[in-house]
Amino acid sequence: MVFSSSIFLFYFLPVFLFLYYVINAKYKNIFVLFSSILFYSWGAPNFIFVLLGTTFIDFHLVKWMDAASSQKKRRLLLTISVSINLGLLFYFKYSNFFIENVNSLLSVFGTSNLKWTKLALPIGISFYTFETITYVVDVYRRVHKPLKNFWDYQLYIILFPKLIAGPIVRYNEIKDDITDRSANETWDNRLSGFFRFIIGLSKKLLIANTLGATVDEIFLLQPSQMSTGMAWLGIIAYSFQIYYDFSGYSDMAIGIARMIGFKFPENFDNPYISRNITEFWRRWHMSLGRWMKSYLYIPLGGNKVKYRARIYFNLWVVFFLSGLWHGAAWNFVAWGVFHGIFLVLDRLFLIKLTEKSGKYPAIIFTYFVTLIGWVIFRSETLDFAFGYIEKMFSFTGTDSFVYFNYKFWVFLVIGGMFAFFTIVKPGLKLEQWTFFKTHNRYEIIPVMVVTLILLFVCAGTIALGGFNPFIYFRF
Repeated sequence: MVFSSSIFLFYFLPVFLFLYYVINAKYKNIFVLFSSILFYSWGAPNFIFVLLGTTFIDFHLVKWMDAASSQKKRRLLLTISVSINLGLLFYFKYSNFFIENVNSLLSVFGTSNLKWTKLALPIGISFYTFETITYVVDVYRRVHKPLKNFWDYQLYIILFPKLIAGPIVRYNEIKDDITDRSANETWDNRLSGFFRFIIGLSKKLLIANTLGATVDEIFLLQPSQMSTGMAWLGIIAYSFQIYYDFSGYSDMAIGIARMIGFKFPENFDNPYISRNITEFWRRWHMSLGRWMKSYLYIPLGGNKVKYRARIYFNLWVVFFLSGLWHGAAWNFVAWGVFHGIFLVLDRLFLIKLTEKSGKYPAIIFTYFVTLIGWVIFRSETLDFAFGYIEKMFSFTGTDSFVYFNYKFWVFLVIGGMFAFFTIVKPGLKLEQWTFFKTHNRYEIIPVMVVTLILLFVCAGTIALGGFNPFIYFRF
């Protein structure tokens, strides 16, 4: 079940919200947990037992770890918990990739291949694995005490707005909301949450899906069948597709959570107006960036190391693993390494250079770098990525034809406008007023009118059906 499906929008969400608002407060957590289990089971009925089982094991391991009398025992229980979760992640997400590469190597030496039945990937496994590790590591570090109630812990992990594709929420960020949300369950939060959800739904259905259908047509061609203009147009459209697809999902998750009294962290902050790749990663998928910093970069030594070369190595390792986290394929690894190289170059000289160049040249250059990265990310193979990049700079034409209809051009322009409109102060003020201001009774009227219009358009789009994947469900 996805947020942009008819079953969710017309049935699950209205029934869920109605029942949530009318039931007694002491039963709300159990109701949300039951609804979250139903939500996940709808799309992955076989894997719900894996999820429920690991949460049961982790809850007790963390409880025993906190009560352990010796540091050695605490460290052992931490290792067991992290190993179980990373082991499951590796088994389901990377075993196919590992066996395929081993077989490729064996074939070079004329050895028979390993027999293996390909595994299906549980939806959202990367996201809830990271949240589980966050919880156990923070308890180990004594950032917070472990939960006493198992059902509260399970609710934290399985809470359906964030379960499938984030944002990655640390327990410490919503611990008070799990036990008591009464202060957040206001009409202001319900209305602003509903508005945020519809904005996210519109990003996904109207912009990302419209652009994505044409992007898929372009990427089905071989680079030799494209013109240079088509190659550039395809990757620019993809940059907006993936941004509005993922940020749209995050908006919907934040909106649903706000409607039921949870406050999720922001996950995107206008990444395409960044002036360098370092800033881009402070604005793109921010919850993942914070996770990587707290649970990988800092344990590696972070900036507090003796030699600068070690800092660069730490950055490279983090983004190598970030690429691998996104998918079990060499193109994702290459994409992570690509960004890791530019983060190192930022520290060496690029940030100083872009600061001297001025705001707009820096933004253009950074967007250009991200576009090259998106080619690597979107391509099925590295050979295709290299061919695509070569086509972008070959300045040649072709007889192949992809039909760019009027709707595509309209939403490409709209997508570009909203991706960059906060470059100027009026755009930034409009965004702040729209998303982060508590509106009075006069301001709420135009906001709700826009919300209802967008809801009507989105409902019609869903009813018509068509192209409707979520990119980050793959990860």
